[in-house]
Amino acid sequence: MAFYHSDFHHSSGANNPEALRATTRARRERQFSLNPPAPDLDYEQISRATERSRESLSKTTAKVVHLLLTGDLSRMRSETIADELGISPTTLRRRLRADNISYQELLDMVRQHRCEKQLNQRWVPGKTLAWDLGYAEVNSFYRAFRRWTGLSYSEIKLQYV
Repeated sequence: MAFYHSDFHHSSGANNPEALRATTRARRERQFSLNPPAPDLDYEQISRATERSRESLSKTTAKVVHLLLTGDLSRMRSETIADELGISPTTLRRRLRADNISYQELLDMVRQHRCEKQLNQRWVPGKTLAWDLGYAEVNSFYRAFRRWTGLSYSEIKLQYV
């Protein structure tokens, strides 16, 4: 049996207002379950991580920082963040650019903040910390650490040992 567009249109219930409302309701529920509303943002922590005041950050930038602060950095890419926010990657870049910041700069700030927070609690080997901060290569973490602190990770280790 051949399948014609008119058969699909008729069988889908497009002419039935109740079926259309049910389909729309199901779509909204599915969308809500995939992108639940953001929890209350901890603007104090976000401000500490970005070294910016609450007023200088857009809602989008604050939500991105919140997701980076609470998420698994090894899996957080700008596309993933955009998807979580329900916007396109291009829109995310445009909104961040309006705040004079890029995703990579936010990621670097959050990595530095999480690194400092971890080292204030206890010493962690560089390889472990690099993994926790989402670095694929430990040497990339060591270079970033030197950029943040002006010291090598092994120099800091001597202060803990």
